[in-house]
Amino acid sequence: MDFQLNEEQLQLKKSVREFAEREIAPHVMEWDEASQFPLATIKELGKLGLLGIIFPPEYGGAGMGYVEYVTAIDELSRVDGSVGIIVAAHTSLCSNHIFLAGNETQKKKYVSKLATGEFIGAWGLTEPSSGSDAGSARMSAVRKGNNWVLNGTKHFISYADVADFIILFAASGVEETSKGTKKKITSFLVDKGTPGLDVRMGPHSVSHRGFHHCELVFNNCRLHKRQVLGEVHRGFDVANQWLGATRLTVATQCVGRAQRAIEMATQWAATRKQFGKTIGEFQGTSFKLADMATEIEAANLLCLQTAWKTDQGTATDADYAMAKLFATEMLARVTDQTVQIFGGMGLMEEVGVERLWRDARVERIWDGTSEIQRHIISRSLLRPLQ
Repeated sequence: MDFQLNEEQLQLKKSVREFAEREIAPHVMEWDEASQFPLATIKELGKLGLLGIIFPPEYGGAGMGYVEYVTAIDELSRVDGSVGIIVAAHTSLCSNHIFLAGNETQKKKYVSKLATGEFIGAWGLTEPSSGSDAGSARMSAVRKGNNWVLNGTKHFISYADVADFIILFAASGVEETSKGTKKKITSFLVDKGTPGLDVRMGPHSVSHRGFHHCELVFNNCRLHKRQVLGEVHRGFDVANQWLGATRLTVATQCVGRAQRAIEMATQWAATRKQFGKTIGEFQGTSFKLADMATEIEAANLLCLQTAWKTDQGTATDADYAMAKLFATEMLARVTDQTVQIFGGMGLMEEVGVERLWRDARVERIWDGTSEIQRHIISRSLLRPLQ
């Protein structure tokens, strides 16, 4: 098993880094302060082929693998975690879901335009009364002839205000199981401007300020049956295929941001003087840097291994859970230690460290909390013995 990047992968890494430093870095603080979604930049990434890395050329993609994908996410996130997570969500949640579950007409209409940046897609799962427990969704979908009528509310729907369509999950029926009544879930493709859909800006988050959170209110919204994504009542059937990959990209962008944090911390430690010495000469600081570097390297290798397994078709839910759990908690520790090394200056907005620290907090929550990742991992260990 060799995780040394080949020449093509190294060239991709170099070109993405150059683009990020040139086109993204100068605007990061501006976007953050204005809570601005970087739409023009995301569209440009589509033109460069970075939104369709993992999809076949016939769907507008580059036909590359997950190792290339996480390499690009890593480099984008090193400069701006918000851009990294937008690309990851756009690709893994929206494009990949349609690619795996959609029919040929849907793939041609949506995936091709998502891969090139012509379309921006949002993903509508979370509700005010259901977060991690997606199966308890209250949003209803009732069939009326050739149409479905949707009613209910979604929240924490990222950048739905700029999206061209939304992948929506709604309760479309119930079934009896050995554990009691269970809701059947159907997923739909809802185009922007569909009558009965109201998109509203949600509350402001301290993490990823440009990554807007919206509320979706459906009031007798009618969709034709051709807007069903996948099979009726089986909206979660491909969940294990796309959600794992999404968790991998969350882990990867955490590695990229941690790399930026340690770069800043090391530079500060090498130049900031106290008591006649640079603070990096004190073990209290140098040991922090050593621990940070070790954790970042471990998280990076874990992400690369999981990406390689994904390309080989051998990655498991536990692999994805381990990558997300370790990388997100690593980022929390690294950014916290970076603030500590900077001291009071670490909390000043102009420096940029507090943004890394602030943005890190949500990673242990979305796409499955740390507690859920531990449950997945422990279940994979115990199930064979029960």
